[in-house]
Amino acid sequence: MNIEIKNLCVNAGEKNILNDFNLNIEKGTIHVIMGPNGVGKSTLSKVILGSSDYNITKGDILCNDESILSLTTDERAKLGIFLSFQNPIDIEGVTNSEFIRTSLNEIKGEVVPLYDFIKELDKYYDDLLLDKSMMHRSVNENFSGGEKHKNEILQMKMLKPKFIILDELDSGLDVDSLRIVCSNVNDYLKENKDVSVLMITHYQRLLDYIKPDYVHVLKDGKIVKSGDFTLAKEIDQYGYNEFETK
Repeated sequence: MNIEIKNLCVNAGEKNILNDFNLNIEKGTIHVIMGPNGVGKSTLSKVILGSSDYNITKGDILCNDESILSLTTDERAKLGIFLSFQNPIDIEGVTNSEFIRTSLNEIKGEVVPLYDFIKELDKYYDDLLLDKSMMHRSVNENFSGGEKHKNEILQMKMLKPKFIILDELDSGLDVDSLRIVCSNVNDYLKENKDVSVLMITHYQRLLDYIKPDYVHVLKDGKIVKSGDFTLAKEIDQYGYNEFETK
């Protein structure tokens, strides 16, 4: 899936967050946005999904050359856009299996056969080294930080999106959990070569596991520098102070 963001300006109340933001993510490519706290990284991910917390004053977001600004969040999800949240919320009273199967039914427009659903779900629980009893528990309720992130990737593998946003995937993960999560993301991308990815992170360590094609530095609401993986190493060594807003 190709995602193009053109001259996007976004505010929340009186605060301007994104200012003439531009980014073109071609299908099959992995982009990463890095930047200090409070520059709009997570805002971008939520705006792509259609969050009502933000106001778009200018610009457009195109999916395969078609604007999605008029679409609701669920309509964007049905197109194949998926967001793995930095801090996944708890959904009391809705089990993991119910949540995923209902989502699949909506995406496919038909009822997914229960046997096929359980068979695939079991496999992905094994892949992520998750306790299968979790499929019968409320979504994220009493899950550890690592379990929540694994659960997000479980949802990703089941729903099979075409454009994936990973917002601070490494947040709260120990080394072993990060390796498992990233291995599952990489396996999914190998099997689905047209899938595009936007990763958001502060640190290079995530990029040691999921290799990006492009690295972008975000400051003051816009991209101030782009490059390949070596740019992430430069950031890790020197920080963000050397990058100035154009």
